Amino acid sequence: MSHTRQSLTERKVEILVGNLLRIGVLLATAIVFVGGVLYVIYHANETPNYRIFRGEPPAFRTPEGVATAALSGRRRGIIQLGLLLLIATPVARVAFSLLAFVRQRDITYVIVTLIVLTGLIVSMVGGHS
Repeated sequence: MSHTRQSLTERKVEILVGNLLRIGVLLATAIVFVGGVLYVIYHANETPNYRIFRGEPPAFRTPEGVATAALSGRRRGIIQLGLLLLIATPVARVAFSLLAFVRQRDITYVIVTLIVLTGLIVSMVGGHS
């Protein structure tokens, strides 16, 4: 009986994780698409100058800056927000999996998932130091 209950719980977790990934990717895609359409509408008649390199503006170098730019309606900010969401989706999946493994008291998977989550976080934060 407990095996059936455990299998049912595992199946529910699989469904939730699948939905999390699906919704995250669809939402990120929609946000990037909207930002891209707005960007093209606004900049359609401009000719790009590829001889001059312009680095990423300071506003887009932090998640807070991206959120502020997106909420203020800046088109590049909206695109960047969608890309951040796309990056955050698999990280959220790993975090959610960690919670599920803790709840199931599966210590092996808790340890492995903690290692993966730590690696993801260190790699993301390490890029900003």
